[in-house]
Amino acid sequence: MTVMLIPMGSTGDVYPFIGLGAVLRSRGHRVEVVANSYYQSAVERAGLSFVELGTYEDLRPGLEDPDLWHRWKGFLVLGRAILPLMRRLYDIIADRYVPGETVVAASSLALAARVAQEKLGVPLVTVHLQPAAIRSSYDDPGVLPRLLAFPQLRVPVKQLLDWLADVLLLNPAFGREINALRADLGLPRVRRPLYRWAHSPQRVLGLFPDWFAPPQPDWPPQTRLTGFPLYDDPGREGLPEEVERFLADGDPPVIFTPGSAMKHGREFFAESAAACRLLGRRGLLLTRFDEQVPDGLPEGVRHFNYLPFSRVLPRAAALVSHGGIGSVSQALAAGVPQLVMPMAFDQFPNAARLEQLGVARSLSVTDYRGPAVARALADLLGSTAVSNQCRALAGRFRQGTPLEDACLAIEELGPGARRGSP
Repeated sequence: MTVMLIPMGSTGDVYPFIGLGAVLRSRGHRVEVVANSYYQSAVERAGLSFVELGTYEDLRPGLEDPDLWHRWKGFLVLGRAILPLMRRLYDIIADRYVPGETVVAASSLALAARVAQEKLGVPLVTVHLQPAAIRSSYDDPGVLPRLLAFPQLRVPVKQLLDWLADVLLLNPAFGREINALRADLGLPRVRRPLYRWAHSPQRVLGLFPDWFAPPQPDWPPQTRLTGFPLYDDPGREGLPEEVERFLADGDPPVIFTPGSAMKHGREFFAESAAACRLLGRRGLLLTRFDEQVPDGLPEGVRHFNYLPFSRVLPRAAALVSHGGIGSVSQALAAGVPQLVMPMAFDQFPNAARLEQLGVARSLSVTDYRGPAVARALADLLGSTAVSNQCRALAGRFRQGTPLEDACLAIEELGPGARRGSP
């Protein structure tokens, strides 16, 4: 069987698919990863076939637009970045699809795969890395007004809010391009493509556990949860010697990152460095964009371009991040407390879920200032309850086999269900 994996997004969105592909390959399948050329080396390090869908230059306008990280405008920027690739992605699927041999597993935003399923009959697994991609009128992780805490109001009010979000925001950002492609292919118009249509009617795969987001009554019945994949490119060599020396030279540091795709984080890093100075704590600032790092970092605060979380977080005191699902899941597995500064997309509900689990605090962008960050970190690091809960949740990661379970869910759509383990 050939499995075509189609991730879309930044590093935290792409690496889980590479990990999934590596396990599929170990189970005897041919795996093709359709992704931006920026990730070609990571895909090939895992022994997988790479198919190019755009280059870094295609992403640059979106990455350089500060509105990408606006709570509402971000959807418009995201749409402008990925929708021009829809026709190209559809053509890739159509050219490489072999009936009876090929299964496609595509991320939430690889919407051309859903079009190909309807037009060509391609077996499709829709893969959601974050619970927010499965919209529910029952699930309220704490980001809605308090009045929605009343059960008799929550469902109808949430349904109205979802409808307004589609009409005012998501349909203008995504709907026109989706329906333009459908019209070209002779398919009927979809009224709310990001509400229910985006989910494959054959299989929806949630790469997160039910203790992080319990299934809801209005989720698609074909949904299956497996757990966090936690893949962050182990094909790389170990931590750089400079990092090893820093980690061994003092107390565990606090790690700060606003996400691998953030190019407008200078203020975030300046306030993070200030918090380390106020706390007297060591810190690691992670960004590939050196121009974001302030001059004159405090003693004990260092900057590195990239470090695999699976190797560095178990040796850290805490993680301060934007709340992307890849970052927060790695911190949960490492058993460290988290401070989240959500900016856009799924980051708000992710932060709320972490707070409900008792392992995190959150600060808004406007409140993210050195003294406030220092106070929040002091509370987290000084709390026995938080520490105990972090350890308890980390223990859950020793149970189950998320990537193997995800492979089984994909294999069931292939020419024959495969049993057993690698």
